[in-house]
Amino acid sequence: MMLLEKSLAVIFALLLVATAVNGLLVWRRPDKDWRELTLRIRTWWIIIILFSLAILSPHWLALTFFALVSFMALKEFLTLAPSRQTDRMPLLWMFIAIPINYWLIGINWYGMFVVFIPVYAFLFLPVRMVIAGDTQGFLRYASQHHWSLMTTVFAFSHVAFLLVLPDDGMQTGALLVLFLVGLTEFNDIAQYLWGKSIGRIKITPRVSPNKTLAGLVGGVATTTLVASLLGPLMTPLSIPLSLLAGLIIGISGFCGDVVMSAIKRDIGVKDSGTLLPGHGGILDRLDSLIFTAPVFFHFIRYFCY
Repeated sequence: MMLLEKSLAVIFALLLVATAVNGLLVWRRPDKDWRELTLRIRTWWIIIILFSLAILSPHWLALTFFALVSFMALKEFLTLAPSRQTDRMPLLWMFIAIPINYWLIGINWYGMFVVFIPVYAFLFLPVRMVIAGDTQGFLRYASQHHWSLMTTVFAFSHVAFLLVLPDDGMQTGALLVLFLVGLTEFNDIAQYLWGKSIGRIKITPRVSPNKTLAGLVGGVATTTLVASLLGPLMTPLSIPLSLLAGLIIGISGFCGDVVMSAIKRDIGVKDSGTLLPGHGGILDRLDSLIFTAPVFFHFIRYFCY
């Protein structure tokens, strides 16, 4: 437990550094961009505290917390992209899939977990939609339902599976979650800082105009460096594997951010909600984790366990 507490202290120290740097930037240049970063950092404080409390709890309570986050995220997604009146029962089954998915995690049944939503829910939902007999927009809504279930439940729940993946009776799983969430958060802030400081070349101007090449490269490089320092201390990873883990988290976090931005632009909204100050809704903050969690999970599973 001492290692977990020390690791938590390191993550909070990183947040304190980011808060101090942001405070200096706001003092020197009190414009809208830096004040937006202030809101982002405040929200990350809330998220890190909640995740820290979750991983310090018994596994069943932590899994309940993650399931609740998935429930809120799925509800938010479906609010953004309204479905047909005839899809009420398929939507009910989507929410029923949440406790089943996290129960599979709780009993560490990886073989069923990895196919339950991607295969069986994928096959079941359109069949249930067919029963209603409404073919108008069928392909669009079937795809939308599966995408929402894959992102908010299946992809995100890999964070929770990290808790039970190491069967060593230690706090390794909690440390892996802390490493993933902390670096995903750090990458988000680092890319923002690099992009606003020296960013000129835009990467996705039609999707997310604020994303720049300097932000991506600087953020990924900084995250990789921090991962190489924290990885050997917090995880079973060696320095080379920690470097690779940081690179994976940095790039996949960026991908998750821009993909969810594309979805929001397609729907016609700026933020997915108003729950989190500075970040909109749950989906606005989970966008990076939705991509980093499954990629990092399988990296850990196949290289460490």
